[in-house]
Amino acid sequence: MGIFDKIKDAIFGHHDKAAAPASPTGTTINPAGTGPVIASTAPSSAPMAPTGTAGTTAPSTTSGTPTAAPSQAPSATTASGPVDVAAMLDKAVAANGQKLDWRHSIVDLMKALGMEASLSERKELAQELHYTGDANDSGKMNMFLHKALLQKLSENGGKVPAELLD
Repeated sequence: MGIFDKIKDAIFGHHDKAAAPASPTGTTINPAGTGPVIASTAPSSAPMAPTGTAGTTAPSTTSGTPTAAPSQAPSATTASGPVDVAAMLDKAVAANGQKLDWRHSIVDLMKALGMEASLSERKELAQELHYTGDANDSGKMNMFLHKALLQKLSENGGKVPAELLD
């Protein structure tokens, strides 16, 4: 997993866990879209058919194929809209306890998310975001990284304040 994916998961993942999607029957689905159903509040009227494993059953359909909970891929949007990146980062800064200015500093943004913000990590992120400048000029690279990261988060479904995308 790349540095950008770690950042995106740290921001969007907090949102997915806070609002696990529910199916129309009231069954909560695993936010990752994999694995078992987490909880069910609706009774099932579907007949149960043996699965071949002692003591377990699975719902059957008229076609004889077991039904499964609908797949729910993780995403930056929910029924209420896209993930508010600024709100998630503000929350992460508050939880961190340090004075961090994520709105202007890539280093502070990464620290707010509990990530390593070393030069080597930032250079790796620069490669992922296609930085073509001098990677030894950390000031210019950091400014590029901050702007490019917020732009890419926006392109991936995050709601980023317009003043941070200019």
